[in-house]
Amino acid sequence: MLKVLIRTGITSLALMAGPGHAAEVNVIAANAVKEGYAEIVAAFEQSTGHKVVTTWAGTVATEKRVRAGDVFDVVLVGSDAIDRLIDSGKLSKGSRVDFAKTVIAIAIRAGLPKPDVSTPEAIKAAVLAAKSIAYSAGPSGAYVSDLLKRWGISDQVAGKVKQPSSGAEAAQMLARGEADLSFAQASEFRGVAGLQDLGPVPAAIQNFTIYSAAQHTASRSPDAAAALLKALKSPDGAPAIRKMGMEPG
Repeated sequence: MLKVLIRTGITSLALMAGPGHAAEVNVIAANAVKEGYAEIVAAFEQSTGHKVVTTWAGTVATEKRVRAGDVFDVVLVGSDAIDRLIDSGKLSKGSRVDFAKTVIAIAIRAGLPKPDVSTPEAIKAAVLAAKSIAYSAGPSGAYVSDLLKRWGISDQVAGKVKQPSSGAEAAQMLARGEADLSFAQASEFRGVAGLQDLGPVPAAIQNFTIYSAAQHTASRSPDAAAALLKALKSPDGAPAIRKMGMEPG
């Protein structure tokens, strides 16, 4: 039923977009949104005939690639990076749509004793006790890094911090036994074997990340890219976004 609703809504968007030939839309998108995005894109492809080719990467790596000259029709990453790329002239001003909003969660390697994470003080103690910690170089990781500084323990734990390019990789580090504790976007822990998802961090230290999309100024398929942006923002895609543990942007 969910796929039928998404397909129906996106068909309406395709009709509103007007006639046009099938095109290939190249997208670079954050790993954190993969599940919901993929479901919406599948319905979009079926309804419009367009082909969407997606490259998955972290927000930091994506921003570097686009700044260096890589051209994707649509870029979907953390909203701060989208705004910087718009300001630099890489992405089209006025094309930004907010896709999904997520929270930061905490997880530990499977088999480890479950620590208390109910309060900021308890999480601070768990971080100090962990033998190794993983968090990304992206939006959630930047916030966690700042949090450790505010707690006054940044220098104390620096030697055991591992910082991959994305939260999805931080989750995989837990699964592979390469880290004991990790922070990431909540969606990045979902369905990963080899870890214990302890849920969102407490409200007192919570931080929201908005994932946004925008069209490249040098898009090779501008009409199809614009249609995809409408599909990503369509209310019909909201159930798919919620199913991956996020809220529509």
